[in-house]
Amino acid sequence: MTQPFTDDSHPAEPYPGARPGHCFVHLDGEGWPVTPDPATDSGWRVAPDGRDLDDWLADHGEPPLAHRMPVLAYGSNANPSKVTWLREELGLTGPAVVLRAKCRDLSAVWAAGHRKSDGQRPATLAHAPGVEEEHAVWFATAEQLRVLDRCEGRGLRYRLVRVHSGQVTLFDGAVVDSVLAYTGAGKRRMPLLYGDRPIRCADVPQHRARYQPGRPAASDGLDVTPVHGDPSPDDWPDLIFVYGTLRPGMSGWHLVADHVVEATPVTVTGTLHDTGRGYPALRPGAGSVPGHVLRLDAPEDVLPALDEYEGDEYRRVRVTLPDGRVCWTYLWTGGVEGMAVLPDGWVDNHP
Repeated sequence: MTQPFTDDSHPAEPYPGARPGHCFVHLDGEGWPVTPDPATDSGWRVAPDGRDLDDWLADHGEPPLAHRMPVLAYGSNANPSKVTWLREELGLTGPAVVLRAKCRDLSAVWAAGHRKSDGQRPATLAHAPGVEEEHAVWFATAEQLRVLDRCEGRGLRYRLVRVHSGQVTLFDGAVVDSVLAYTGAGKRRMPLLYGDRPIRCADVPQHRARYQPGRPAASDGLDVTPVHGDPSPDDWPDLIFVYGTLRPGMSGWHLVADHVVEATPVTVTGTLHDTGRGYPALRPGAGSVPGHVLRLDAPEDVLPALDEYEGDEYRRVRVTLPDGRVCWTYLWTGGVEGMAVLPDGWVDNHP
């Protein structure tokens, strides 16, 4: 699909509403398909003209993916008509970036209570060993997350947590570990049990679930860390790929050394260019770029200092390692015309 779609093609009723079968961005009642492309800075392109998603967002005066937080959307928040409702009723602003994801050992199940607004039964998230479902990850700005807080009744109906159970994988192969999610905060948002098992939303439609008898589970079974206060886009991931002066033993290592929990040699896909200034320039490409992935103890503390160190010549983005882990790195922002491509062994020859 290369043309924009409207809310009419994805009605919100009955809850949780219809979802597009693809990733999308949504603005003012229209959505545009989004597809993965590792050749772009963001890793994604927007139909129909194939612009880099970050460029598309910039054209609308909105922040890039690196300034957004991944929130699992397993209920109505993946429905375009619901996004419009959030705009009209709760003041949501800016494009919604909604990327489809495969979820393993996690399930959207019916909650024990009903919604006061219309009597429908809402969904909640539960640990479900062996289950695979498709949901979505909403990459939300800080302002959008505050709107979602209001919608979900954070602290009353649902709580905002980081989920460590299961695995959430985007359609480009990126694993969103410790994804943010709204999970049940009380008995009415615990899974509804029929017998001793929760009822998956995929198995029972709303018109039956609404009148389904049962009892609330004591727990959703999830391994989570509650989020206190406002999370930051810098909180995730806690990994950064370094390939130049920030490598162990190099001139910039002192800026990050005290925050490094572990450093592991890795290779990412890309092309490394010689700036002629004593430091390399990384751009998306088909080559192999060796370096180190560093695990940081407090990324939100060290990343602003690294941003200042790298300056306007680089921009921080999230990239996917060959094993699916997501990490930060710095891409060169300028042109590379006239720059030599550094050979694969460049790092070994510059310890």
